[in-house]
Amino acid sequence: MANMKLTNLQTDGVILAELGRRVASRRIDLQLTQAQLAERAGVGKRTVERFESGESTQMSTVVRIFRILELLPNLDTMIPEPGIRPMDLLRRKRKTRQRASSPRELAEPVKWEWKDKA
Repeated sequence: MANMKLTNLQTDGVILAELGRRVASRRIDLQLTQAQLAERAGVGKRTVERFESGESTQMSTVVRIFRILELLPNLDTMIPEPGIRPMDLLRRKRKTRQRASSPRELAEPVKWEWKDKA
């Protein structure tokens, strides 16, 4: 099966199935059985089976499996370290943001009518 490009248009189930297929392929490339991967990652064999079949799993399990499959560096590509734009830094007087703010709610527009009717 050819590699499938993941997109926002796919369902969660389709994406999880593709990730499971890729993990299984990587495991096989490294000549590991599901039992060996499970033991090295410190998870149950059934957990590896479920992950490879596209079922949801905990993020800590994904990290453990990625570590054994030497895929952790790929997380840097997937979720890069946020950078700050130089102009934003100048605007904030060299202070980095500590939290996100909620979008400001706009006040309701003032409703008015022409009062020139006598």
